[in-house]
Amino acid sequence: QVQLVESGGGLVQAGGSLRLSCAASGRTFSNYAMGWFRQAPGKEREFVSGINWTGSMTSYADSVKGRFTISRDNAKNTVYLQMNSLKPEDTAVYYCAARRPGYYIVTSGYDYWGQGTQVTVSS
Repeated sequence: QVQLVESGGGLVQAGGSLRLSCAASGRTFSNYAMGWFRQAPGKEREFVSGINWTGSMTSYADSVKGRFTISRDNAKNTVYLQMNSLKPEDTAVYYCAARRPGYYIVTSGYDYWGQGTQVTVSS
């Protein structure tokens, strides 16, 4: 079992930045690939970004490429999502997720999920 707790969400103006964190506990964090997803009101949850177990591979949705950066610190059991140049359409609840095996990235099939953190971008 892996427990995931997101933090760092909030209200920001368009063009601003936020950094989300996801702290993991329970199993060996470095065995897992990690992903960030988001769900806006009335929409399905969507993949935002993923990172493999070493951090050597990353993946991004087209909508966030060049603006968001995913990273991880296996010593701290934490994955981050740096979000720059935020747009109102980035408003959503952001979730982190974990899956094994961790050596590659997928956009679905994650086993463990956090509770989510709200990100609101005002225009």
